[in-house]
Amino acid sequence: MFVGNKTSIGDHCKIQNNVSVYDNVTLEEGVFCGPSMVFTNVYNPRSLIERKSEYRNTLVKKGVTLGANCTIVCGTTIGEYAFVGAGAVVNKDVKPYALMVGVPARQVGWMSEYGEQLDLPLQGRAEAACQHTGARYVLEGDQLTKKGT
Repeated sequence: MFVGNKTSIGDHCKIQNNVSVYDNVTLEEGVFCGPSMVFTNVYNPRSLIERKSEYRNTLVKKGVTLGANCTIVCGTTIGEYAFVGAGAVVNKDVKPYALMVGVPARQVGWMSEYGEQLDLPLQGRAEAACQHTGARYVLEGDQLTKKGT
C-alpha cells in the first residue's frame, strides 16, 4: 500500500491489498477500498512532462464502497454510501447511494447504507426500505435520501 503526503483518510476506512492512495485524494469516514482498486491524480499523464501542479482533487464521501479493481478517475466526487462495482471505471461524479457498474461506470440502481440494493427505479418518486435494517429511503427525481435524516 502507498499513501501520498497530501491525502486524508477518515476513521474506520478499510484499504485492501495493492491499493495506492495518491496525493489529492480524500477518503471520508468508513470508506471501503477493495483489492487492487485504483485512484488517479493526473487526468492526462505523460512520463516526460511534469504535471504535479495539475493534480485534480478526488473526494470519496462517507460510507462508500469501491469494489475490487475499479478505477476512480481524478477530479470526481463519490457521494455518500455509493457503491462502485468491481472493475468499474468512474469518470464523473456519483450520486449518494448510487450503484455504479461498467466501463465507463453507469448507474444501475440504489444501495442502502447497510450495503443492500434497494428496489427502486433510477428516477421518479418512490420509497423503499432496507430489508436488513428497516431504514426507509425516499426517491425524489433522481436523488435518493434516507428518511429521517
